[in-house]
Amino acid sequence: MGSLTVCYHNVVMNKTTKTERLDKILTQQTRQSRSQIQKMIKNGFVSINNRVVTQPHFFVSASDSIKTESDSKLKNEEIKKDIPRLKIFYEDNDVIAFEKPAGIIVHEAANKNETTVVDALIKYCPTIKKAGDDSRRPGIVHRLDKLASGVMVAAKNQKTFEFLKKQFAEKKIKKEYLVLVYGTPGKNSGTISFKLARSKNKGRIVARPTLSDDGKEAITHFEVLQKFKTVTLLRVIIETGRTHQIRAHFRAINLPVVGDPIYKKNYMKNIKPLPLPRLFLHAHQLTIPLPNGGLKTFVSPLPQELEKILETLPKK
Repeated sequence: MGSLTVCYHNVVMNKTTKTERLDKILTQQTRQSRSQIQKMIKNGFVSINNRVVTQPHFFVSASDSIKTESDSKLKNEEIKKDIPRLKIFYEDNDVIAFEKPAGIIVHEAANKNETTVVDALIKYCPTIKKAGDDSRRPGIVHRLDKLASGVMVAAKNQKTFEFLKKQFAEKKIKKEYLVLVYGTPGKNSGTISFKLARSKNKGRIVARPTLSDDGKEAITHFEVLQKFKTVTLLRVIIETGRTHQIRAHFRAINLPVVGDPIYKKNYMKNIKPLPLPRLFLHAHQLTIPLPNGGLKTFVSPLPQELEKILETLPKK
């Protein structure tokens, strides 16, 4: 065992609340992630008013005294991660444009201690921790699915964070993807405008008919780039950035994305799936206004593993 480190924490409350969750308070006051704090609490290393508390959601007030005890050796083993080195496309005093590899989540998920894009960003640019409205995802203004890859942009300071959030909200940022789907569209270009909502049964995102009041607006444009025997390569441009938008929209028109473990169709049993342990969904191009008034386009080439898949496909 390593040596025990004992720390005392003051409870600083939001003006609009009288109590706050224990794990949230400690996350705000330490450099550890929320999942690490929750693990510390559950392991009995946190006490309130000299009484051990093992519930992360325990509520504390401003009059409470919090003490944490952590074993340094255990702590170091738990937070040790294999943090990837980011491929940087562009950087200035305000923004970083980089490539997200497939297989890594953008920011920490609940109760998981996975390596994230945020870990890599902080390692590359520690000051980015001051940007954003959530300590778990500093600088992050948009996301890509874990199994997807491609170009992303992050804000290096709070002013830029607010600026980029506004650009995304006002749809001033152009996002273009390269996507391989099973099947062939009925036309060489088109628009999918089904609203998207979360399914009450399975929890995943589902597309609703255009006239439905249920769900959020989602608009996806596509253009056929190349047709193969059982799949089609598309250029996809989205006006909105809903969770799983591309995957749910193409499933809704019977064109599931290759490599998608969730949004599949029953007829897929009649098609031999391609051997791909990730989504064939790549954020190829991102065009954004910069805080200095300029307009910049960042391009991420198709990864080699996806290029090799295309090279082996029989043409239609």
